[in-house]
Amino acid sequence: MDMKPSINVRLMENLLQWDPLGYGVDAYETECVDVVQAVHELDEINSLAKRIQAIYEFSFEENIPLSHCRDKAMELLNIKNEDSSCSI
Repeated sequence: MDMKPSINVRLMENLLQWDPLGYGVDAYETECVDVVQAVHELDEINSLAKRIQAIYEFSFEENIPLSHCRDKAMELLNIKNEDSSCSI
């Protein structure tokens, strides 16, 4: 039996290590939850990157460069896709 952490746990762990605005990694828990939700809704990197950017901008009124959001979107979609391709 595979005891790998659930996809949501892995997505949250990834996001909670990300400090895109320099406030410290514990400053973004609400945003991380919103981004995990977005990962389940979106499958396209650019769409997810724009949503990530919008989520953080809404909370902090600061813009994360879209290229940084795109990198993060790619990581998160890889986690999501890796999980779905491994399940039986």
